Amino acid sequence: MRTLVLLCCFVASLLLPGQTEEVEDVSEEAPMRDRSHIEKTLMLNEDKPVDDYSVVLQRLRKIYHSSIKPLEQSYKYNELRQHEITDGEITSKPMVLFLGPWSVGKSTMINYLLGLENTRYQLYTGAEPTTSEFTVLMHGPKLKTIEGIVMAADSARSFSPLEKFGQNFLEKLIGIEVPHKLLERVTFVDTPGIIENRKQQERGYPFNDVCQWFIDRADLIFVVFDPTKLDVGLELEMLFRQLKGRESQIRIILNKADNLATQMLMRVYGALFWSLAPLINVTEPPRVYVSSFWPQDYKPDTHRDLFLKEEISLLEDLNQVIENRLENKIAFIRQHAIRVRIHALLVDRYLQTYKDKMTFFSDGELVFKDIVEDPDKFYIFKTILAKTNVSKFDLPNREAYKDFFGINPISSFKLLSQQCSYMGGCFLEKIERAITQELPGLLGSLGLGKNPGALNCDKTGCGETPKNRYKKH
Repeated sequence: MRTLVLLCCFVASLLLPGQTEEVEDVSEEAPMRDRSHIEKTLMLNEDKPVDDYSVVLQRLRKIYHSSIKPLEQSYKYNELRQHEITDGEITSKPMVLFLGPWSVGKSTMINYLLGLENTRYQLYTGAEPTTSEFTVLMHGPKLKTIEGIVMAADSARSFSPLEKFGQNFLEKLIGIEVPHKLLERVTFVDTPGIIENRKQQERGYPFNDVCQWFIDRADLIFVVFDPTKLDVGLELEMLFRQLKGRESQIRIILNKADNLATQMLMRVYGALFWSLAPLINVTEPPRVYVSSFWPQDYKPDTHRDLFLKEEISLLEDLNQVIENRLENKIAFIRQHAIRVRIHALLVDRYLQTYKDKMTFFSDGELVFKDIVEDPDKFYIFKTILAKTNVSKFDLPNREAYKDFFGINPISSFKLLSQQCSYMGGCFLEKIERAITQELPGLLGSLGLGKNPGALNCDKTGCGETPKNRYKKH
């Protein structure tokens, strides 16, 4: 003990006053990064008012309720896909979802994009797992925190269907209203980081099901990694399975890139591709954005120009989603209508086959069990492809209908030919008209004027050829 004290005194005597000041200088705050490129790319400095989309959204809501929802409810489509569309979802702003392992910089990235650092609005960040809730950042006149149970009870918002995940989840859902110009046009959702050594059931709610709900409704999905967390475990692998079919909406981000030298950055970039290759089932490689998304300036002797260009490219993608809000919303409703139509045609075909095979002495349960167990034997799916303009790539999984009819008896449905009335018309004709005429017409009409709220044309074109501005992301 005496030797240790003498050693400490000796080390202290070697520290000169000038050296002590030098150590203190190291602890000074790093210079902050210029934010002008964010404001320019996302057009935050422009004083133009937010576009009024109420007229177009009202027409879209009318098409959904009159032409799509009747068939959806009649054939219980929600019990197959568990995707209920509410009025709040139709009128909601574009949603940007942040996913990834813990402590890769998701919350810090949101703070940086919104300029919330060192303000009372900023999300809490740290080296340890800090985000245990699903945090929804929305626009509001003043800073306000909204509990998850309140968000689920408000039918005007798009989050009311989340109530089905239970009270334990609602306690982990929080909404924050912030008076920020970007949030007038988009909604950010921060998610808990993925921790591979924690069992899902320990979260207290169905984490993957909740993620799937947000994935289905997200317009843009940022999957964030950092150089220290490139391994793929069971939970992350499950997450990428849920992302299949939405590859065009995914943006993979390698964050904290300025912490690495050039040679090490190349190795980390390759390692990330190696880890993700088995999980992303697309022909072309995914685009990976390499930068450092936080307010402090890039570290010296790093690729500043490269990181800045990568950041601007990502911001342009975000701005494109915001600009194409209505186009994406209409395309989403049309895609939903196509799935509802295919489901109704399949249920109708199952029912027609059941009626054809039934005789006076037949056991109804055994007859239908035979049909459900082997639908190809009765040409259920092949008949749909042969008689209707349905793509085989849009057909749902055959196994899903075993569970569907296990809950919903076939006798509870009517044939499509019986779903007609003198005043209301036929359900199938109405949804087909919405898919082929009404929704494409509404989409085409968006190119006729810069102010969507001023549109009064019920027909596509209004006397001139419409310009389709929709671009798939």
